[in-house]
Amino acid sequence: MRRYDYLIVGAGLFGSVFAQRMTEMGKDCLIIEKRPHVGGNIYTRETEGIQVHMYGPHIFHTVHAHVWEYVNRFAKFNHFRYEPLAVYEGRLYHLPFNMNTFHEMWDVRTPEEARKILEKQRAEIKGQPRNLEEQAVSLVGRDIYRILIQGYTEKQWGRPCSELPGFIIRRLPLRMRYDNNYFDDPYQGIPIGGYTRMVERMLKGIPVELNTDFFEDREHFRRIADTILYTGPLDAYFDYCYGPLEYRSLRFETETLGMENYQGAAGVNYTERDVPFTRITEHKHFEFGTQKKTVITREYPLEWKKGEEPYYPVNDEKNVEIYEKYRELADREEKVLMGGRLADYLYYNMDSVVRAALRLADQEERKRGG
Repeated sequence: MRRYDYLIVGAGLFGSVFAQRMTEMGKDCLIIEKRPHVGGNIYTRETEGIQVHMYGPHIFHTVHAHVWEYVNRFAKFNHFRYEPLAVYEGRLYHLPFNMNTFHEMWDVRTPEEARKILEKQRAEIKGQPRNLEEQAVSLVGRDIYRILIQGYTEKQWGRPCSELPGFIIRRLPLRMRYDNNYFDDPYQGIPIGGYTRMVERMLKGIPVELNTDFFEDREHFRRIADTILYTGPLDAYFDYCYGPLEYRSLRFETETLGMENYQGAAGVNYTERDVPFTRITEHKHFEFGTQKKTVITREYPLEWKKGEEPYYPVNDEKNVEIYEKYRELADREEKVLMGGRLADYLYYNMDSVVRAALRLADQEERKRGG
């Protein structure tokens, strides 16, 4: 029976980066993946010559030069900048909240005019905000909250904003300039040819077993590796002994259309509560496509149940308390590492995933005296 230095459970971004770095350091790695593909939620699949983001849009952005240099080893990135729009009652608004948004909402032209309106509306909330609604109004005022935040957020989380904790939106950046670039990070783009190709290049030469569930033969996998890196749901690893951690899930409805351009933008949010989906993604715009057809995806939020794909952790007080109990168990596990968005019960940006995986690999190398 072949033995490995590391068994990596999960071929998502965290597991793939860790496996690549450890292999580069001379360690013998095996990856097992429950899904029929590598890449986790950044998986892309080609349709009509278009790279379709199968689990929702992913735009790589970072302030960290070493992270940008690392991912560019495995893909050439284009100069895409995410400039989404929002639709409310038939009107279009630019995101993120900037002078274009304020002009569309209040017909103002200068930062000073916009600032006066914002300050007046923020003053509605006295004292410490008690929930997400009050938190949002205290940050961006009643108009922006009502038109661009309330309906979208209530769809996303499945409950009224007045019943959601304010920490979900600790900060809502306001730009007092005409700038629709969603991210401020100096390094931004999409890998040309899709994320799947990038991950496959990371994993070149590393054995990967797809359609393989760690829990179906946990003891076998323990025997064949000195150390396990587990990137799956933390509660599942411990058989939900403290109960399941809660998530929000998503359903994607993708269709190919016989037209060159459906909405003219990669992302359009639908912020009215009675529109059942939260956004439409038109995938060809990520790579400035000129194909005769186009592919769009509508995104529908769902209440999560065990067995469904977990997307957004519900990091409220109750769930954080449960997570801490699982974390205590995880810290006592011998020769088992844990990391990634599911094991850490956090919503991670991709650059944070890469940084964390590289950091863990470097820690392992130092620990082994490599």
